[in-house]
Amino acid sequence: MSKGEQLKAPIVQEISELLTGATAAVLVDYKGITVEQDTNLRKELRTNNVTYRVYKNTLLNRAVKDTVFAPLAENLSGRTAIAVTKADATAPARIIANFDKKGDMVALKAGVIEGTYYGPDKINAVALIPSREILLGRLFGSMKSPITNFARVLKQMAEKKEA
Repeated sequence: MSKGEQLKAPIVQEISELLTGATAAVLVDYKGITVEQDTNLRKELRTNNVTYRVYKNTLLNRAVKDTVFAPLAENLSGRTAIAVTKADATAPARIIANFDKKGDMVALKAGVIEGTYYGPDKINAVALIPSREILLGRLFGSMKSPITNFARVLKQMAEKKEA
C-alpha cells in the first residue's frame, strides 16, 4: 500500500462507517452556498439526525463500492457532499430541497433511499414525501374521521329511539 493510500484508508473507513446501517444517502452539489448558508443547512440537517459531510469523489467512490450505495458512484463528479441518515429516510432529500427553495445554492444529485437508487431525475420527487410522523398523523386523522362520524350516527339513532 502506497503512502497516499495509507492516508486515504482511514477516510474511506470513516465514510463506510457513516453508511453502515444508513436508511438513506443523498449526494448534493453545493455550488453557490456561502459559509453562513452552509452553517444553517448543517444545523437543520443535524437537528433532523442527518450527517452532512464533504469528501473527495474518489474516496466516496471507494467507500460505496460493493454496497447498496454503489449506484451513487455514477453521480460522483464536480463538487459533492453527502447527507446520510439512519432515521427518517426522506429527511436528507426533503431538507436539502426545501433549503434550495431559498436560492440556487444546493442541488440534489442522486440518492439511495431504503435500498432503492433515485437518479437525478427522480430524487427531487423523493423530497416531496412528507416525514413519517406527518404521514402517520394523516393516516390516523383519516381513520379517526369515519369512526367519529359512525359514533355520531349511532348516538343520534339512540337518542331518536329514546324520544
